[in-house]
Amino acid sequence: MSAPLGPTPAPSVTPSAAPTAPTPERPAHRDANVLRWLGAYTASMVGDSVYYMALSWAAVRGGSPAQAGFVLAAASVPRALLMLGGGVIADRFGPRRVVIGGDAVRCAVILGVALALLFTTPALWMLLAVALVFGAVDALFLPAVGALPPRITAPGQLARVQGMRGLAQRVAGVTGAPLGGFAVALGGSPAAFAVAGALFAVSLPLLLAVRMRPGPAKDPADAHTDLGAWGELRDGLRYLRRHRVLAPLMATVAVGELGFVGPLNIGLTLLVQERGWGADGMGWIVASFGTGAGLSALLLTVRGRIPRAGLVMPLVLCGGAVCVAAMGYVPSVPYAMAAGALIGLLAGLSGALAWAILQTACDPAYLGRVTSVSTLVTLGIAPLCYPLVGAAVGLWGAGPVFLACAAVCAAGGVIGLGPKALRRAELPH
Repeated sequence: MSAPLGPTPAPSVTPSAAPTAPTPERPAHRDANVLRWLGAYTASMVGDSVYYMALSWAAVRGGSPAQAGFVLAAASVPRALLMLGGGVIADRFGPRRVVIGGDAVRCAVILGVALALLFTTPALWMLLAVALVFGAVDALFLPAVGALPPRITAPGQLARVQGMRGLAQRVAGVTGAPLGGFAVALGGSPAAFAVAGALFAVSLPLLLAVRMRPGPAKDPADAHTDLGAWGELRDGLRYLRRHRVLAPLMATVAVGELGFVGPLNIGLTLLVQERGWGADGMGWIVASFGTGAGLSALLLTVRGRIPRAGLVMPLVLCGGAVCVAAMGYVPSVPYAMAAGALIGLLAGLSGALAWAILQTACDPAYLGRVTSVSTLVTLGIAPLCYPLVGAAVGLWGAGPVFLACAAVCAAGGVIGLGPKALRRAELPH
């Protein structure tokens, strides 16, 4: 056979055979989709802060101090009782639908209350009903909010999104109460409720414009199997209990939160009172804590990723425990401010890393239920230690109680350092 005349033609390369470079992830702070979500979340958080100010003012004016306290505490009951069910609903219907529905209900209820208060004085039964409705909506809203970030951004951007979420919370904390107070000064409780309702309304079109990534695929074998709400909840708890990363992570968060929340809430107030630092000293310490927490959120927003997150998270938690112990023995307000700033920085960083690890390691099909457990631990169970901390400070003083709480917080960090799977957990690049 004779050789072919002329040069041998080059082999053709089909598009499917051509090597393709991986598409770089768009940084979350430059992603319009994430920024729409961030705007909606910020508006909702500021609205929530204004609502709480309006409810507090109306409750104090409408009844005795004891009755006002009862109204303000009422929301915690449905929130705690329904939180796990909220995780089931978020997984079944999708977190975006639940978040939109939650803000829509809150908007309608608050604007309705604002309108009613134009014609009548705030009755306690009305305020109690509003608080109960908000608590029930929070039980659905909070797990869905926690489950939403993995559906709107790439896995490698989750830590940055947690930083942005932390910045939004700091903005809400700084602006919400003054905005609510300004509205009360101008138009009383109706004006404050109206401002809160308007902020919830602002979040709705932004949420509707958010694009979602595809959700978890359904197993065809389960197409005709309906576990029911209780079955899905048990399935989610079983998944969490058996997970090599999530189970120790949840134990770390639960124990660490128990050590943090008592000193930083009721404990700090009693410490200031014991030392005679006054309301201005209290304000400076709280502001320093907020500054530290804001810096941790900014750090994650800028860096986008912390290497060896599974190891850094419990180590930072232990560092925060040392600062909590020091807070109980500092001699003056400037030292307390320094300790508060470090606590805010370390607690904010450990909390954001824990959320990012949870959202990275969790199967998307279970994310709402796992998030509901984490939210219940941090917002429902940990605050139950307030009476215990208050009574202990009354018996032994602030120093020993802060030291004991720091030991509990450090125990959470030690729990996180034990399992190899959690220590080696990494956030995606």
